Amino acid sequence: MPDGRPAAFLDRDGTLIEDPGFLHEPGRVRLLPGAAAAVRRLNEAGYLVVTVTNQSGIARGQYDVAAYQAVQRRLVELLLAHGARLDGAWYCPHHPALTGPCPCRKPGTQLFREAAVELDIDFARSFWVGDRLSDVKPARALGAGPASGILVLTGEGARHREQAAVLGVRIVADVGAAADEIVGARARS
Repeated sequence: MPDGRPAAFLDRDGTLIEDPGFLHEPGRVRLLPGAAAAVRRLNEAGYLVVTVTNQSGIARGQYDVAAYQAVQRRLVELLLAHGARLDGAWYCPHHPALTGPCPCRKPGTQLFREAAVELDIDFARSFWVGDRLSDVKPARALGAGPASGILVLTGEGARHREQAAVLGVRIVADVGAAADEIVGARARS
């Protein structure tokens, strides 16, 4: 969407919050250090902050959509308590081995395209941040290029570090460092 707003597409589990695996209990939601400050900084810099997350636990029967939504509400509450906000949240409830392939599971681009239409997002000025390659690969697929994908070393990030480097994806310690990169890129342009 040319002339739209820039966004920071953030993965949720392992990027913003601790990932104990198939998180479905709101009381277990824990922000990673610096996550709220990072989101607030992106908000203040004029970026839409959108979570896009694969939630295969739904397809696996580990939890249901209501449990996903309860965890998401808790994340929003924790961020708001620190003066930070999410502008949108999208999730994929599928798993290819159980439900077949789908266009919404990252690195698929359907959820990002839906967010772009609903929120008037310009992909060329946006960034993709996560702890897995599937979180950052959509940047290239959507025409933003590999420099718009940022791998964080929290969560599963260390496992993907070498491959990310080969692909030219930026690698940073955490979502706070990613926010620094994003806001810094805007200041330099």
